Amino acid sequence: MSERVVLAYSGGLDTSVAIPYIAEQAGAEVIAVALDLGQGGEDLEAVRKRALGCGAVESIVVDAKEEFAAEYCVPALRANALYMDRYPLVSALSRPLIVKHLAAAARQFGGTAVSHGCTGKGNDQVRFEAGLAALSPDLKVIAPARDYAWTRDKAIAFAEDKGLPIDVTKKSPYSIDQNLWGRAVETGFLEDIWNGPIEDLYDYTADPAEPREADEVVITFAAGVPVALDGRPLTPYEVIAELNRRAGAQGVGRLDMVEDRLVGIKSREVYEAPAAIALIAAHMELENVTVERDLARFKRSVDQRWGELVYDGLWYSPLKNALDAFIDDAQRYVSGDVRLTLHGGRAVVTGRRSGASLYSYDLATYDTGDSFDQSLAKGFVELWSLPGKIAAARNREQG
Repeated sequence: MSERVVLAYSGGLDTSVAIPYIAEQAGAEVIAVALDLGQGGEDLEAVRKRALGCGAVESIVVDAKEEFAAEYCVPALRANALYMDRYPLVSALSRPLIVKHLAAAARQFGGTAVSHGCTGKGNDQVRFEAGLAALSPDLKVIAPARDYAWTRDKAIAFAEDKGLPIDVTKKSPYSIDQNLWGRAVETGFLEDIWNGPIEDLYDYTADPAEPREADEVVITFAAGVPVALDGRPLTPYEVIAELNRRAGAQGVGRLDMVEDRLVGIKSREVYEAPAAIALIAAHMELENVTVERDLARFKRSVDQRWGELVYDGLWYSPLKNALDAFIDDAQRYVSGDVRLTLHGGRAVVTGRRSGASLYSYDLATYDTGDSFDQSLAKGFVELWSLPGKIAAARNREQG
């Protein structure tokens, strides 16, 4: 039996061309695997059939929307994951899930290798291959775009020569990756970092400058997991999908940033992540209400490291697994409601309530009924200041 290669298939030019190219170069049969991650756009049944038309011996589409939301987006939300304090890991979150299904397909169909369409410049090559090394280290990796200097011109010529059932003339000026958690846009005129984004490149969000009525939403969390909107119980997938529509209609979640890629270069990226940005804002505020101060301070450093690990393709690493355990414990009391006003490109918290709240009105108020014993404060301040006072005396004595 000939070798079998499992291909991460998107339906675009590069991965469509990869099917007959791999078959020729490696003498292998190709199994195409596409995932529905809530990205919308083209019908995935058409994508499945296109892979077969390009020569794949098997073509499968996995409905992974609910899995992606519950097992990847929710952990990112509980970690308030924002790479460089801004990017909500849109592409980085999807790669370990794709890897998981590639490895499963290799076992199912007897695959001995996997293939992806990543170049040598990007982060995704690392995310795919580091994930595979953790889950199925026996599988070989074939990366035509990286390993064979596969350019777009070569891909178009190859597709035309083979008569592949794909439109090779349509060319977007951008490179786009999208899923339920958001949308990433790069290349084209955006590579000049002085050029501002134009409205044509956005799809998940409306122009935040357009006049419209504000939208108010109440998000309910249970142990850090979003479980309802405006009192309606929903799955995490349903919460994210609805907030993408509602926050996106208000222009929430647009990001334009120069980020530090794992491979050592800086890259200009434009993101749209309406649900992610709204949910993280709400979740962070609920943590402010329910998480004790020292735990909250330490968790902020854990959150940052968690986001860096996922960005760097280390979803399956021992450290990330250990941080998951910490975050899970820290989320025990992060339950309650947060009210957000969505308007003008912003998601603004206007109310919060929780049965596990650490906020005490009686301690916080300055009005009648204040239960805070201010007589204790004088001694507290003196003891708190004592180390600095002693050091200052020593410094004066020593000149």
